[in-house]
Amino acid sequence: MGAQSKPTLPPWGYAVAGATGAVLANAVVYPLDIVKTKLQVQVKRKPTVNGHANGTANGTANGTTNGHASSDEKTSSDEKTSSDEASEATAGTLTSPAASDEEEHYTSTLHALQAIFSKTGVAGLYSGMLGSLLGVASTNFAYFYWYTFVRSWYLRRTKASTLSTASELCLGAIAGALAQLFTIPVAVVTTRQQTRPLGAPHVGLLDTAKEVIAEDGISGLWRGLKASLVLVVNPAITYGSYQRFKDLLFPGKTRLSAGESFLLGALSKMCATCATQPLIVAKVGLQSKPPPVRKGKAFKSFGEVMRFIIENEGPLGLFKGIGPQILKGLIVQGLLMMTKERLELSFVLMFQGIRKMQQRKIAERAKLLVEQTARDVVSKA
Repeated sequence: MGAQSKPTLPPWGYAVAGATGAVLANAVVYPLDIVKTKLQVQVKRKPTVNGHANGTANGTANGTTNGHASSDEKTSSDEKTSSDEASEATAGTLTSPAASDEEEHYTSTLHALQAIFSKTGVAGLYSGMLGSLLGVASTNFAYFYWYTFVRSWYLRRTKASTLSTASELCLGAIAGALAQLFTIPVAVVTTRQQTRPLGAPHVGLLDTAKEVIAEDGISGLWRGLKASLVLVVNPAITYGSYQRFKDLLFPGKTRLSAGESFLLGALSKMCATCATQPLIVAKVGLQSKPPPVRKGKAFKSFGEVMRFIIENEGPLGLFKGIGPQILKGLIVQGLLMMTKERLELSFVLMFQGIRKMQQRKIAERAKLLVEQTARDVVSKA
């Protein structure tokens, strides 16, 4: 396999390359990431609050009121409803400047970017960026370290020259699970920061972590661990697909161009996102506040979330928010793999240079030792 024929690095070399690539890629698209998070939470609530809760409430209220009110009151109510609907359709501005983040409604990625920028400026588009990039770095470092370690161990133990797709996916899942165990506290803190209301005072990483611990105890930092462990299939599919696409499209090629790396990264991430989007949506349902129609009753499992979505929104509801999810994933994964390949090559060249320097020094020392020994022998003779 092409990946096996190129010079190898120690696990930490692949980990540093992967973490660096992930940080650079996520820094480039961070505003899109924060918008994606807000849209996913909103998209989850929108059908229930506006489509069901609001629709039911308005229908009941209007039906009862209009049945007993005068025609003037009905006309006034209809005009107000039409005005509200037109305002929501255009969504040029938020309905209330003082509205909380939960009450704000974004109609698109562009509208969300404009709304956040107009209310909080550029800083709002990068809220929680430090924690997010720290989480990205730690997660990817842990993932690539364990993936390389487990993969190398498996190849040595089985003495196989290549791995099947099933083996790649299994090894990727193991690496992802190990990475999540060590890094999910950072993800929990980052998510808490990203979902704060617009305009709320900034709270640092440590203070946010203290808030989580105060509310849920130390175990609160591992909230959503079960969901995250299930979702390790996402990076497993991503990097397993990357290896398969690499063998299929560029068989035997040890060094990929930047464009080739980007293409493989984008294709592999698209496959992973399409396959796991229902799980991602269900995870959002588990971690966010329950919709009003549940009267504060939180979801307890993936199955419960999925059943609720299917019953209220249909099967396609399991794929809501997939647009920005794929867009962000394509850009990040493409840049990540492109950067990672370049850094791995740089590390290989650096290590080769270091080895050559060490070999020269050893040779020089050996030569000096031989010359010194020869001089000692001559002097004694």
